[in-house]
Amino acid sequence: MTIRNLNTGNQYGQYTPDFVDYWDQLVGWEARAASEGGFYERLLKGSGVREVADVACGTGFNAINLAKSGLVVTATDGSENMLAKTRDNAAQMGVTFADTRTADWVKLDKELGAERFDALVCLGNSFTHLFEHEARRDAMEAFFKVVRPGGMVIVDHRNYDSMLDHGYSSKHQHYYTGKGVDAYPAELTRYLARFEYKFTDGAQFQLNMYPLRQDYVSHLFEDAGFINVERYGDFEKPYDRENVDFIQQVAYKPKA
Repeated sequence: MTIRNLNTGNQYGQYTPDFVDYWDQLVGWEARAASEGGFYERLLKGSGVREVADVACGTGFNAINLAKSGLVVTATDGSENMLAKTRDNAAQMGVTFADTRTADWVKLDKELGAERFDALVCLGNSFTHLFEHEARRDAMEAFFKVVRPGGMVIVDHRNYDSMLDHGYSSKHQHYYTGKGVDAYPAELTRYLARFEYKFTDGAQFQLNMYPLRQDYVSHLFEDAGFINVERYGDFEKPYDRENVDFIQQVAYKPKA
């Protein structure tokens, strides 16, 4: 079977128009909403957040649900194809955003403005698309600048520690919950996690990602100036770091 988005790079170019058309089948909106159980909405609103930037909105799953909960949401993505799908999904659901635009994480403070938001979220295993350490540092520093003093940032990612140390396994209960869609690593090394996605009609795509370890991401937060970094595993705390599929990391910008 031919990989439809073969040789499209490691970042935004991988999200070709036909892959984006399949993306909501991979996510499985109803099952994903059930698995998250309003985790992000509770976390943000419990911290007094009103304005939030979703900087990896994909096809809009989290941005739309955050807006439905009453938060004022700016939705951005590096992929214009993904952002267009977010706008379509939001229009169909009657959801309005404060703003939508393509934005580069490493220039985020220049493109969105400094200290603009109470919170920033980068979800859906998206931060893993940066392959260079310095690019990840620059992006984290831009995240720091975009949120107001006392604000919070949430980044999630697959549990690459478990995959690298013990091999891939998944409960298929979180994030990619679409029925009949198969997601698995075709190649997994310390430097590359190449996932393949097979859909029920035989369509096949792939994504190249960098396997981020949990401690490394926490260090990136602290290196950028964030404090009180907290981790959840599959939306719970404490968690067994070897037996959860996804990690949610939460950090705070010091108050002025």
